[in-house]
Amino acid sequence: MPAITVDDVLVLPRLPRLDPVTTEFRAVRRLTSAPQGYEGEGFPVRRAFAGVPMSELDPFIHLDQMGEVDYAPGEPKGTPWHPHRGFETVTYMIDGIMDHQDSLGGGGSISNSDTQWMTAGSGILHIEAPPEHLVVSGGLFHGLQLWVNLPRAAKMIDPKYQDIRGTKAALLTTPDGGGLIRVIAGEIAGHRGPGSTFTPINLTHITLQPGARLDLPWQTDYNALVYTLSGEGWVGTDMRPVRLGQLATYGPGEAIRVEAKTELDLFVMGGRPIREPVAHYGPFVMNTRAELKQAFEDYQKGRLGVVPAARVPHTD
Repeated sequence: MPAITVDDVLVLPRLPRLDPVTTEFRAVRRLTSAPQGYEGEGFPVRRAFAGVPMSELDPFIHLDQMGEVDYAPGEPKGTPWHPHRGFETVTYMIDGIMDHQDSLGGGGSISNSDTQWMTAGSGILHIEAPPEHLVVSGGLFHGLQLWVNLPRAAKMIDPKYQDIRGTKAALLTTPDGGGLIRVIAGEIAGHRGPGSTFTPINLTHITLQPGARLDLPWQTDYNALVYTLSGEGWVGTDMRPVRLGQLATYGPGEAIRVEAKTELDLFVMGGRPIREPVAHYGPFVMNTRAELKQAFEDYQKGRLGVVPAARVPHTD
């Protein structure tokens, strides 16, 4: 994986060493395996949140692991133009390149731990697709798309776009130097990520070496979710086996424990639950069915924007 790495993790700031006697480690509440499917124009995904109650996901709505797939020339695919309202999309690229363009002129090209963060708010159209040169050449493609809910008071805010370079992520390691922690958004042990969020959340991509243990301090008023991107290991103090494509949801407490059997790649997320009604259908996440109906009507009448006549130049 060409995600952000460092030559020597021992030069990085370290997590505090937690006392296993006095620290309240979170118990694993649920362990699920993501079913596989297809999205957009036909790229393979794992539906990471399938089978998990919304009460355990809040403030998150949806998570797809895109790939990992090695495309032949001509095979890379993306999504057509489509609308969103009422939430934020966070696309994190590990391998390959993805271009984004939206109806307000936002756009960018992401790869190697870059993130494109789109706040749909009151409504926007966008498209995500590999660049033409990658379609011609083929190549490895691997990433994540996470949907973050917005509270009722923020659902109709003006849309905005954040272009977050992977080099801006806060980097730290475990007390023994056995892990690399990339903080994309939120705060881990006093280290803040570059993502700006309306809903208080933490997002971090963590790589653990074989035999390494992660004792991760976590805000007590946040939920906690650990998704396995690759490898094998154990979650929780009761050492429940976990592997590629599995999601662990944790109960209350002060810290998360994970151990690696092989090299283990994790996407760890959590946030302060919104605890509001959710009406979710297709590309819209609202609070009521009436608001969903209004969103579809607004989209059909062109109130969520129009597709630009020309492509917007992408960032380097």
